Amino acid sequence: MKTLVAVTILSMALAGCVNPGKASVQEEQLQKHRFVLENINGKAITPGMTPAPEIAFGEDMAISGVMCNRFSGQGKLSDGELKVNALAMTRKLCAEPELNELDHAIGTMLRNGTQVDLTEDQLTLATADTTMVFKRAE
Repeated sequence: MKTLVAVTILSMALAGCVNPGKASVQEEQLQKHRFVLENINGKAITPGMTPAPEIAFGEDMAISGVMCNRFSGQGKLSDGELKVNALAMTRKLCAEPELNELDHAIGTMLRNGTQVDLTEDQLTLATADTTMVFKRAE
């Protein structure tokens, strides 16, 4: 009986050391990298858009990028969620409606918080309503 109790306690202790969920993305994995948008909600981005929609992560999680308008801010990554409290964005109207929609989507996602996943060279930003998939450019 003592052996059974000891084995049970040891099993529970070892089980506590295993992370059953997906590991969260760390700031170091994003910093000093630039990602180009490939699709939003499964729909491919129109090739040849100028400027090419992208997001970049600098030191200390300084975030910058462009969809139609340029945006920047100080990001905070916590438990796999990225949030930018003071997101600055230029305010021009673009000729391509798709770019205007991307501006709105990235602004909402970063201000309200978005789940982040990084798998090899693919960055995914996702909320309940929107999923953006990027490919590492550098």
